[in-house]
This record gives sequence, structure tokens and C-alpha cells, in this order.
Amino acid sequence: MAGHSKFKNIMHRKGAQDAKRSKQFAKFSKEIMVAAKMGGDDMSSNSRLRLAVATARASSMPKDNIERAIKKGAGGADGDNFTEMRYEGYATGGIAVIVEALTDNKNRTASDVRSTFSKHGGNLGETGSVGFMFDRVGEVVFETSVASADEMFEFALEVGASDVESDEDVHIITTEPADFGGVLEALSEKFGNTTEAGLKWRPQTPTALDLGKTESVLKMVEKLEDLDDVQAVHTNLDITDEIAEQLE
Repeated sequence: MAGHSKFKNIMHRKGAQDAKRSKQFAKFSKEIMVAAKMGGDDMSSNSRLRLAVATARASSMPKDNIERAIKKGAGGADGDNFTEMRYEGYATGGIAVIVEALTDNKNRTASDVRSTFSKHGGNLGETGSVGFMFDRVGEVVFETSVASADEMFEFALEVGASDVESDEDVHIITTEPADFGGVLEALSEKFGNTTEAGLKWRPQTPTALDLGKTESVLKMVEKLEDLDDVQAVHTNLDITDEIAEQLE
């Protein structure tokens, strides 16, 4: 894995998420409210809600926050008019970007996303313009302190994961999207809170850039993630070991 970016990218995302924990909880709350509004508050019959709650719990979102979001959504106070949107385009250096959003005003969100792309040297394209360059997967990340590589590998595959990769910092467990919720619940029950968990657009061919262009892409991603309507941002940026050291 020398020189490869997957683990470095995970650790970079972890640092960004630690700094934005409360904002991340707000995004989880929105997804939970929408799921409860659409399918009711019974997690046994509402798979979207079950997945949303499992993801929030795995990231240490307080129980009271989760229950409040479910109640609001099921009661119709929120989640009434939210629409799922996906935006695709390119950042500096030809880096492919997918932006996932939940919005109650599509014009506002589209304008905000387009403006952020433009201000940071990117170009927003049509839906599907870069999606073919990614695979949809479930991804669960644990720090290596929770288990040995062998223990994590054996247990994760036993509960339905499709792959496990480990280095000195983290274990990365990959699942099929349909299996993600069950695998996440089983892993969280055994190993505790995750470093990161969610459905991802994983790039088929990561692309490395020099330091300046990498910083430009990361800045654009940060600004996109700061938008209230944006739930997640995915890129095919490859942060090499050398670049990661310069970013620290």
C-alpha cells in the first residue's frame, strides 16, 4: 500500500469530521427526519430509517438527538418537502466530484453548489457526467486499536462484508449497499463506535495532484460540505503519502 491514498484519505476525512461534529449531527438529523416522514417511525419496517439511525449511532450521535429527529419526522414537523439531489462535476485538475444533497429548495441548492464549484476553479456538469467513474459501496472504518487485522477480517466477512483492508491506522470494511445496514449494526455492536461509516461513491481510479491543486480541491470540498443542504461530497482525489505529509 506504499504511496497509496486510501488510508490517508480516511484519516484526512476523520480530522475534518472531528472539527465539524455538530454540523455532521445536523445532517444525520435531516436524513432521519426525512426517513421517518417517508416511512414512519417503526425501524423494523422502515429500512431507510434503520440505516439512518445506525449510521448516526455509529458516529456517536446522542440518543436524545436521534429520538428527537425521529419524532419530528414522523410527526410531520420536518421532512415534508425535502428532495434528494445529486450534483456532478469537476474540480481543479480534472478531479471528479459527486455532491449529495437533501433540499427543500432545489433552485437555492443548485445555485449554492454551482457557485461553490465556480469560485474554486471547478465546473458543474450534468447528472451522470462523472458517476460512471465511481462504484456505490458501503464503507465502515475503525481505528486499529479496536481489533487485530485478522479478527476484524474474520468477523466482518462472517457478518456479510465483501472486503476488509487494514493498515497501521485503520480498518476499512467494504459492503454491498444492500448489506451495509446489517453489517454496520453487527460491527458497531462488537467493536463500538466507528471512525466513519456511510454509503460512499468510491472512485474506480483515484487521481493524484500536486500539493497546490490538492489544497484547492480540498478547499472546495470543505466549502461544499459547509452548505446546509449538502449531505456528502465524494471525489476521486488521491492523496499520496508525500502530499499527506505536506498537508499536516
